[in-house]
This record gives sequence, C-alpha cells and structure tokens, in this order.
Amino acid sequence: MSFSFFPQLTTLGNLTPSSTVFFCCDMQERFRPAIKYFGDIISVGQRLLQGARILGIPVIVTEQYPKGLGSTVQEIDLTGVKLVLPKTKFSMVLPEVEAALAEIPGVRSVVLFGVETHVCIQQTALELVGRGIEVHIVADATSSRSMMDRMFALERLARTGIIVTTSEAVLLQLVADKDHPKFKEVQNLIKASAPESGLLSKV
Repeated sequence: MSFSFFPQLTTLGNLTPSSTVFFCCDMQERFRPAIKYFGDIISVGQRLLQGARILGIPVIVTEQYPKGLGSTVQEIDLTGVKLVLPKTKFSMVLPEVEAALAEIPGVRSVVLFGVETHVCIQQTALELVGRGIEVHIVADATSSRSMMDRMFALERLARTGIIVTTSEAVLLQLVADKDHPKFKEVQNLIKASAPESGLLSKV
C-alpha cells in the first residue's frame, strides 16, 4: 500500500554551512530590563555569532526602531556580519533582506534567534517558511517579556513544521564531524553548557 499521496509531515532539518544564514533579531539595549532571561539569550546569541564567523556563515541583523529602542547590545559582536538593518515592520523579511538572500547561492535554511519570540521571531519564521525556506529557531537564544507568550509561540511554530532547537544542536549539526577542520574551535564555544534561559522552569 502506497502512502505517497500524503504530504511530508516531517521536516528533517539538516543544516550545512554552505546553505545556511543566521538571522539575529532585535537584540537591543532597551529590551534588556523587559525581556525574560535576556542576559542568558545575549550570551547564547554571542556564541552563535562566533560559530557563524568560524564556519563562514552569513549573518543578517535587524534592529527594531533603533532611534527609540537603541542599537544591538554591546555584548553581541557584529564584526563581519553581512547586514545590520533598522526596521519598523515586526518581521525581518524586509526587501533588503530578500535581496541579500537572493545574492547568496543555494540558501536553504535560516537559523533564527532574538526577541520577541511571539512577535518578530514568529512573524519572521512564518514569512520565511511561506517563501520555501526551512527555519530553525534557537530556543535558548530567543525570548519574550512573558514566558507564556514565549512558550505558546514555540509550540505554535513547532506545529507549523518549524524546527525548534538549541544552540549546541545547531553548532554541532553544522560541523557534523569530529574531523571537521573547525571542530575544535566550535567545541571550545560549547565547552560550558548554554544557560537554560528559563526553558526548563515550570511556566
């Protein structure tokens, strides 16, 4: 009996550096006092950007209304990122971002992190999936002002076929082999486990 008429329900989510772009969303100074576990997600976000530099993965950064909300926090090193764009739209999928993606041959996956999970992250993820791009949301580098909003957004996104994952899983999937020439450098990034950023707390 053939089941080929059923749509594919599982997204495998294989990541390779040559077909991946990192999106860092609105990790700005003004959000520091408001976002739950912001210190944790900053440190995990910085770890991801270091991994992107080591592996040569392009990074696109947005800042929501920076005039009012400030620029990206100082702890996040933006050295070598492809784009830093101001925005007022919640989704990161701006015309400049679409143009940048079109310039990168063979982009298949976006690794997405930042704030807020239920607003800019959710809307970005849904727009990207609508354009045929596979999205990996890094749960330990993504948060909201409210844990309820954060957890329901992650559940909704996972049901949509978006991959909800962790920073360590992403970095090791991108390296894929102990013999990868950059394995040692990436291993040094994850020697200390990432903070749980409230993901294991009772909501």
